[in-house]
Amino acid sequence: MPRSVNAVASRARRKKILKQTRGFWGARGNVWTVAKNTREKGLGYAYRDRRAKKRTFRALWIQRINAAVRPFGMNYSTLISKLEKNKIDINRKVLADLATNDAAGFKAIVDSVK
Repeated sequence: MPRSVNAVASRARRKKILKQTRGFWGARGNVWTVAKNTREKGLGYAYRDRRAKKRTFRALWIQRINAAVRPFGMNYSTLISKLEKNKIDINRKVLADLATNDAAGFKAIVDSVK
């Protein structure tokens, strides 16, 4: 009986990975073993950075809120503690958006907790 190697599936599997690494630098985009390792590494980075992105954005929102609240004679931590004390439930994403795009709305929130 002849040996069966299923070359069709093997080639399809390799083509799929080489298609995902198209455009990568040098051999990373067209040499099978290098492309396979690069793809695995890239998928690991993608998984990690989907979680890191959430931390990065939270830090950005905090910086924006802090910069916007400084002219009112307050800092970020004071604003957040006063918001919690007055039971104003508004998240950092919305606060940062208000600080950036709606100065009057942000000022109203700051005045309500002063």
